[in-house]
Amino acid sequence: GKQGLQAGDALILTRPVGAGVLFAARARGMARTRWIRRAIAVMDASNAAAATVLREYGARACTDVTGFGLLGHLGEMLRASDVSAEVSIASVPFYEGAIDMLQAGVASSLQSNNEQTLQDFALDGVAADAPALRLLVDPQTAGGLLAGVPASRAHACVAALRGGGYPDAAIIGR
Repeated sequence: GKQGLQAGDALILTRPVGAGVLFAARARGMARTRWIRRAIAVMDASNAAAATVLREYGARACTDVTGFGLLGHLGEMLRASDVSAEVSIASVPFYEGAIDMLQAGVASSLQSNNEQTLQDFALDGVAADAPALRLLVDPQTAGGLLAGVPASRAHACVAALRGGGYPDAAIIGR
């Protein structure tokens, strides 16, 4: 469930974000075919094996990242668990082309609504309109899993996820 995050847990994300902007770009004829093919291949894979790996490495809280974007769903987990978190934007995996398309002015129809979520977070060292930051609230379809795993097991967990078919899995914060 969404509750159960504990202080010191590593936050692990199993898939890239940016699907919303990529499919908005596709609708406008602006997305490269390889970007869309890669996103569809990732979205088409099940999250079941990732959930099993996360459980094996002691995940205490987990949710899937969908329409509210990464930070929207993280916010729900934080409120349910009564903890705060620090996310490193540089560690978040993005779909190829997603930042380019946001910079080109493309966005999902839910983007501006989701950007209200940014008010719930303190922004340190990043501009509020930075494309990478805006992607953290990009609405996802068939997004990855976001989980809290004990920090001592996080690197091994990511290695297992990557070896198990989730090549973009990453520790994105704590």
